[in-house]
Amino acid sequence: MAAPVYPAWVTRWVSGQWRNKKRPPTLRPPRTLALADKVANRREQSTEATCITEMSVMMACWKQNDFNDVPCAEEIRTFYDCVAKAEKERKNQNEDTLSSRGNLPSSKVNKLLKRFPQITRYV
Repeated sequence: MAAPVYPAWVTRWVSGQWRNKKRPPTLRPPRTLALADKVANRREQSTEATCITEMSVMMACWKQNDFNDVPCAEEIRTFYDCVAKAEKERKNQNEDTLSSRGNLPSSKVNKLLKRFPQITRYV
């Protein structure tokens, strides 16, 4: 039995001969490739809510006691302690340079770009 006969273009394509004639186009950007002096302000993704459990316990206590603060003093104190602790952690996290995803927030990127601007002309 004879081997199948393919058209010439299939043979060239399989052997890779077509690659020699076709080259990728050269990249010619419309302006020089340089970083901008600022980036767009983007809202950071909101983090998960904190102290939900303490807040729900406090509200359940209020509901049981007809919204009286005196019998629910312990739950209220626990909720406020949790809020203070979460606020302290949030402030400490803001002092760090990287966010939880490992990216710099846009405000810090803008500060760095202002400190180290792009040289647009040669002296």
